[in-house]
Amino acid sequence: MKRIIQKSILLIFALAILTQTAHAAEVALKVLDGVEIHAFASSSYTFNFNQPSNRSPNDATNVNRIFDKDHNSFKFDVGELVILRETPKPGDVGFRTDLTYGFSLPEVTQSTADTVTGPVADGQSHQFDVQQGYVSYNAPIGTGLQIDFGKFITHIGAEVIEGYDGWNYNFSRSFLFGLAIPFTHTGLRAGYTINDMVSVMGMVANGWDNTVDNNDGKTIGAQVAITPTDNISLLLNWASGQEAIGGQGFFASGLSTNSNNTTSVFDVVLDVALTSNTLAQLNFDYGQQANGAASGSDAEWWGIAGIIRHDYNKWFSINLRGEFFNDEDGTRASSATTLATGQGQELWEVTVTPEVRINQNMVVRMEYRHDESNRKAFFDRGAGDTQKTQDTIALNGLFYF
Repeated sequence: MKRIIQKSILLIFALAILTQTAHAAEVALKVLDGVEIHAFASSSYTFNFNQPSNRSPNDATNVNRIFDKDHNSFKFDVGELVILRETPKPGDVGFRTDLTYGFSLPEVTQSTADTVTGPVADGQSHQFDVQQGYVSYNAPIGTGLQIDFGKFITHIGAEVIEGYDGWNYNFSRSFLFGLAIPFTHTGLRAGYTINDMVSVMGMVANGWDNTVDNNDGKTIGAQVAITPTDNISLLLNWASGQEAIGGQGFFASGLSTNSNNTTSVFDVVLDVALTSNTLAQLNFDYGQQANGAASGSDAEWWGIAGIIRHDYNKWFSINLRGEFFNDEDGTRASSATTLATGQGQELWEVTVTPEVRINQNMVVRMEYRHDESNRKAFFDRGAGDTQKTQDTIALNGLFYF
């Protein structure tokens, strides 16, 4: 009788464990439901016809370029693994994590923890970056208030940090993308769709491209997206906060880095489908940093870019971009020569990028680009030699799913 009782107790205990295990597995399956995995990879080759003697890897050999900085070099630009769970309906919870490895994008887009230039500031390697990482909640307010909490790519600008869910028409980035606006923010953002024509977004973040804040000030931002017709969309973007950005990255050293100086940027993006095969895009940026100029006055920069894309057929397109960028106070653009501190320059560029779609998961692009400055801002063949122009060609292949 005693053995029967013991066996009965063991059986009940085992059934309880199995029930709990089944319940845990059921919960795990519910959590995994809707989780997606995506990937993106990009490789390239760039040649500068100036054939600059300065050949330090990732050292802006191609001056004022953002990712395509190296002359006569094959590069694995980036490999990206994205794990996400979207939140399309009110009440949904989710997340997104973008892990990137490579020798172009992570080198530039990593957030820094303080005003020290470069990836060493927060202990990250040059080749790895958590490009995005945030948790999401679609709060059941009205049509749904989308809330993201963590690190995310900036809402400002026409061009994007490319990935599986989107890339730019041209291989190289515009001056506006690299010199006028931030790359990422770490903070809290909330978006709301008012109707089919208008949506809005608000943000509070540590600042520009920093994972950890270095002062008590916060950057706030906003976006208004307007779609008046099926073929026209307009984005109005803004960000402002007590953040010092002079002296970092591409920006001129020796200028104000007082973190109490307010930095603001205004951005307008207009997309128009001219025909079913032809798209046009206009982008305007204006930025200002209080007391950021070498003279102690406010530093200003502004620029405008235009892109035309035409699809000839289902496998071939051509993209044309032209732009002007005015770094009035020398706070944003780099120069290959020794200019007086805070001496500004004007930059122009025109880029032609034919695009071939090999299949639904692979794209190959060729590119010719001409850069010009009103100063001798670009490296030349001889050590210390500079000139006012820079011409490059590039080949880029990308894969995504």
